[in-house]
Order: sequence, then C-alpha cells, then structure tokens
Amino acid sequence: MDTTPQDLLVVALEAGAGPPPEQGELSLALAGAELIDLLDIRAVQLDDTRILPGGPTAVADGLLAQAAAAVVRQPPFETVEDWLWRRGRQLAAAYAAALAATLGSASGTAPGTGGPARRPRFHRANEAQPGGPIPTDSAGRRAAMDRWESREPVLTALAAAVGVEGLPPGRQPDITDDDVATVLAAVNDAVQELDAVRQRRAIEEAAFANIWRGGAG
Repeated sequence: MDTTPQDLLVVALEAGAGPPPEQGELSLALAGAELIDLLDIRAVQLDDTRILPGGPTAVADGLLAQAAAAVVRQPPFETVEDWLWRRGRQLAAAYAAALAATLGSASGTAPGTGGPARRPRFHRANEAQPGGPIPTDSAGRRAAMDRWESREPVLTALAAAVGVEGLPPGRQPDITDDDVATVLAAVNDAVQELDAVRQRRAIEEAAFANIWRGGAG
C-alpha cells in the first residue's frame, strides 16, 4: 500500500534541486501526511482543529497503522498542531528505515529489480542519520514520482512545506477539502516555528561563542 507519507519521503529525497530537507521539517510534514491519509479512510475526523477518532478501520501499512493507534481517544482530544509535534518526533528516520526495509536489501539491490539503491540523505537537526538503502527503481518510487509529476495538490503542498518547489511562483495547490486545508496550514505553521527556533538557537550560540572568545582573550 502506497501512502502519502511514503510518497512525500520519495519526493523530498528525489525531486528537490536544492539541498536535502531538514529531518525536523520533514518529520512534521510526514505527520501531517499521515493525518491526511487517516482522514481519507475515515479513521479520524476533525472538529475545528481537534482530531476525533473515527470508526474501526483496517490499515495495511505498518506506520500508518501505528499512527491510527496513536490517536488520542479521550476528550478534550488533541489538536492538529499537538499531533504534528508529538507524532512527528523523528518520524523521517522511521519512514526512511521502513522504506529501506520494504524495498531495499542489505546488499544495496532492490528485490526483484536488480536495480541499485541509494541511502537517504537528510540535513540533521539533533536527530540520528537514518540508515538503509532506498532503491532508485521500484514500483513505489515510480508511483510517488508519477503523483508528483502530475502535481497532485496534497503532495505538492506537503513537498512545498519542506522546501521542494513543485509549482510556478505565485501559484498554490488547489485544495478543496477544508479538513485537508486545516492540516496543511498547521504543517506550514509548525515548519516555520521550527525554523524560527533553530535560527534563534543559532544566534544565541553565536553570541555565546563571541562572549567566550572575548573573555578568553
């Protein structure tokens, strides 16, 4: 079963012309992608920005099943923002490992294809580098890239949140579902917040280093 998080991971690693994504931002977007898939299969529903559990739903994908099981089922329930920060913790590494385990092999060859595999590369922000090869030619990768090349709105919006440009400047994906739009807005806000925190930390560390050097001199 191909899922939106799996497709997002492939696109983030394959389609960007610039540097690879930060793990933190990608993890937040993956958590948003999970929530969108859970909404699609009615495993959850939104009440404004709160996530309400839906009816019992069979989920074939392992990580998406974990996401469904992680939904808070007691009032006052959880907001989309809280879900992104909680579920998104180190989620990029989990998806990279799952993709490698499913499609790759320790020898670096994609099962059934004979094709080469490449390891996922991320910028790190206090997170471990995910390991395991990702095949360069597989049905999952081709499906993700087909979805990307057609500029499917949800995948395009999620990829844009982690810095992968998919549409001409000034154009926005046509999102018609209000719940999906709510999740995408929360993803963008969380990514911006994480980037702001990282910038503040860098400024503080630089200021401390200057003070240290001044004192040492």
